[in-house]
Amino acid sequence: MTIAESLQARQKAAVAPGVGTRAIFADRAENAELWDVDGKRYIDFASGIAVNNTGHRHPKVMQAVQEQALRFTHTCFHVAPYEGYVRLAERLNAIAPTGAENRTMLVSTGAEAVENAVKIARAYTKRSGIIAFSGAFHGRTMLGMALTGKVAPYKKNFGPFPAEIYHAPFPNDYLGLSVDQAIEGLERLFTSDVDPERIAAFIIEPVQGEGGFNVAPKEFLVRLREIADRHGILMIADEVQAGMARTGKMFGFEHSGVKPDLVTMAKGLAGGFPLSAVTGRAEVMSAAHAGGLGGTYGGNPLAVAAANAVLDVIEEEKLCERAAKVGARMTARLTALAERQGMERIGDVRGLGAMVAFELVEDRQSKKAAPEITSRIVAEAEQRGLILLSCGTRANVVRLLAPLTIGEDTLEEGLDILEASIEAAFSAVA
Repeated sequence: MTIAESLQARQKAAVAPGVGTRAIFADRAENAELWDVDGKRYIDFASGIAVNNTGHRHPKVMQAVQEQALRFTHTCFHVAPYEGYVRLAERLNAIAPTGAENRTMLVSTGAEAVENAVKIARAYTKRSGIIAFSGAFHGRTMLGMALTGKVAPYKKNFGPFPAEIYHAPFPNDYLGLSVDQAIEGLERLFTSDVDPERIAAFIIEPVQGEGGFNVAPKEFLVRLREIADRHGILMIADEVQAGMARTGKMFGFEHSGVKPDLVTMAKGLAGGFPLSAVTGRAEVMSAAHAGGLGGTYGGNPLAVAAANAVLDVIEEEKLCERAAKVGARMTARLTALAERQGMERIGDVRGLGAMVAFELVEDRQSKKAAPEITSRIVAEAEQRGLILLSCGTRANVVRLLAPLTIGEDTLEEGLDILEASIEAAFSAVA
């Protein structure tokens, strides 16, 4: 029995089965590589679900955390605040794309950031309704699940969910849902389900993560902003997965030029340490009363130190530019592969920056989802030493989220394994 097999048996006896996992038990990791407990090496195209944008254990991040650990690890910011939190808030205020003077609060997870953004929007507008979009993912808390537009596995069996949450269509050019049709769906929502004067905010991802890496068209975000302004509705940009240089800009919304009122961020913010933030227009962020926001672990000193180092690394190593190059290389390889004879099950290649995905179908005419082939590709890649993640409301999308710091040779090796895995999976079902 391998060490991993032994750990699997222990996990089965000790961990709730609802906590879904893979069979890779990590032992150590460095930049874009991970070794399991049995010594097998993997190239990491998952980055802990877009967390390790700066790679595993970036030296600058690790040094910042070590130095902070020698000073203190926890005081609770509400009890004894500290300079690192204030400095990070200042930096996030300066870069968040609202076009206004900003304020920031820190918590621990993406779902917490989303929930606090909703609280702040409701406090500011004195309204309670929230509109999210089909295919969205906003977390696994009760409110997060209510906002999420994907039932399995996130919402199944866990209701009822909080009230006054509505879903409008998200445009999907590949599946034939245009921007015009999505806007028409939103307008129907206003006439059939909820008065727009009851809506506090729209919450939207610039690139849907769990939904399948569907990129929000610029036209859609522009028109959504116009509708929001017309009705006094706020826009919350959920940048939890797309933010922190992943798309080739610091935030995904920057590609559209549209200015949100509130921005949620997490994942890549602290290089592997649990930290999230809500940054928004000062007048909006000031709506909540003193004591209404926060939490015991919100803005943990170690995570804050890591986040300040991450921002340094993004700037010093020009990771926005690097994300664009990594994404271009991934897209070029996948597009060339899709054009080869016998690769017709690759229905679509899409993404923004280094947030790249491809959708698997039975054939390009019907566009019928092929989730079994998708799972086979992920499993085949794992056997060959490449970590991949699937996503999509139809469970038929493979997403690539390599660290932005990945070396050229490692990137090419990972893409070679990916191509071989796709070929093997297609051959097995031919």
